[in-house]
Amino acid sequence: MDSALKEGQAAAAETATSAIEVSTMRRVMNRLVPFLMFCYFINFLDRTNIAAAALQMNGDLKLNPEMFGFGAGLFFLGYFIFEVPSNLLLYKFGARRWIARIMLTWGLCATGMAFIQGEHSFYMVRFLLGLAEAGFQPGIFFFLTLWFPAAYRGRVLGLFFAAIPISGVIGYPISAALLYLDGALGLRGWQWLYLIEGLPAIIMAPIVAFYLQDRVADAAQWLGRDQREWLTERLQTELQAREQKQKHTVRQALSDPWVLFLGAIYFSNVCLNNGVSFFLPQIVKSFGLTNVQASLLSAIPSACALICVIFWGRRSDHRGERYGHAALATFIGGAGLLASVFVTDPALRLMALAVAVSGTLSFAPVFWTIAPSFLSGAAAAGGLAAISALGILGGWLAPWFVGYTKVQTGEFTWGLGSIAVFGMLAAIALYGIGRRQGSAIELPRATEFVPASSASDRRNRS
Repeated sequence: MDSALKEGQAAAAETATSAIEVSTMRRVMNRLVPFLMFCYFINFLDRTNIAAAALQMNGDLKLNPEMFGFGAGLFFLGYFIFEVPSNLLLYKFGARRWIARIMLTWGLCATGMAFIQGEHSFYMVRFLLGLAEAGFQPGIFFFLTLWFPAAYRGRVLGLFFAAIPISGVIGYPISAALLYLDGALGLRGWQWLYLIEGLPAIIMAPIVAFYLQDRVADAAQWLGRDQREWLTERLQTELQAREQKQKHTVRQALSDPWVLFLGAIYFSNVCLNNGVSFFLPQIVKSFGLTNVQASLLSAIPSACALICVIFWGRRSDHRGERYGHAALATFIGGAGLLASVFVTDPALRLMALAVAVSGTLSFAPVFWTIAPSFLSGAAAAGGLAAISALGILGGWLAPWFVGYTKVQTGEFTWGLGSIAVFGMLAAIALYGIGRRQGSAIELPRATEFVPASSASDRRNRS
């Protein structure tokens, strides 16, 4: 009798905890994820709209593919220089204020692209845009660790990174439409593109400062007391568990071999991503299409990637596995890109590019859950920034390399093929070394967003 009573009480307590978890995480996700997705959509649109602008801009400014690739990549050099300092300042001043500052300054630089006059001003403004935006992506990753337990981060990052393909699905057609403003008020279409697409970041900066909170304790207006207590306890428990294994200082995190290895892996993925994204409209235009047709068709790979990114993050959470998922995604991305350089039929080549973009982007939400599994606090902010900074150099190298080989050989084959092989080799290294030497990531299963009674029924049936 006593045993049955205790079991009943334990089951009731578990059901109550599950109900609090479900209601809390649903509310946190609904509050933060769509808002941050929109911010990242604006971010990626301002970062990559240069690809559509190049269809007009390169001719006006007399930029050949090598000049364009070098200038496009200078963004990432500026990003690299200020990435770690920016994220450490974010930890000091608070994510809310610092993310708002980043959005304001990058918005000003993004609109400033409309006024470049030639090769050198193109280089300068792209570099300044990178400096202004530095810290945004790893800053968001760090912010999410303050609100989401480890078991939820794969799906959350999957939704967050879905903003990248959404920016392609929506951004390319918008950019194509803006090119039609060519000649209005004496401005070229590519100038209108930069002006109009840079404004949302400026508008969103003060909204970010008022909408976000840096701590769960500050969320009294939209989280109940029991929800705040549950989430604070869950996050604190995970923090203590990580620090019991090994607590890193910022200096240790920046020099940790595992952090450097992850930075190298991310470097290969950024090479894959940016080797394709900056030249995709130009590749598609080579099928014999107009500027507008090329911009519209360039949205197809992003549409395919949108489904894959969300699915792959949720699958990784469900399986409680990271390394295999990240490695397989980037390997498929590299294989798709490699296939695209060997096929000549435009439809098949576009399909291969869709596979490349889908695999490359699906890597990110899984990969970015790995470092927070062994870093915390300022070390997490610095470590995430270090990984991002090392990887982001691929964003400088890949566009220049693809543009250089295009000038030397007259085609994209050698540049894209080399990057594809490099990405596939990195995927093999991540799977082999990560599975063998990386600390096992033990993830508690996340309670699905279903009524507590349904969860209880499933337990009883099992």
